[in-house]
Amino acid sequence: MRRAAKVDSNQTDIVGKLRKIPGISVYVTSAIGNGFPDIVVGFRGRSHLIEIKDGAKTASRRKLTPDEIKFKDKWTGCYFVGNSFDEIIDYLFNHQPQGAK
Repeated sequence: MRRAAKVDSNQTDIVGKLRKIPGISVYVTSAIGNGFPDIVVGFRGRSHLIEIKDGAKTASRRKLTPDEIKFKDKWTGCYFVGNSFDEIIDYLFNHQPQGAK
């Protein structure tokens, strides 16, 4: 039986801020588990899978779990790990499809 997914404390704030930006759509997927990223963000005709980590935590507490690493390594689409709203916005507005990881 799968345990409930842990959600970083900044996820609600980040999702709320993203949803206020015209042209961005957000779907929360943190409950899926098995390493699947926390949110899917639609922007400029692309879907971006984003794993949210809490930038206020130490680097060792922001590490990807083994399932997250496995998912990231196999995923060939747009994927990003963001520690804050600002990092995610920077990624979305400056993202180049060739450098998806």
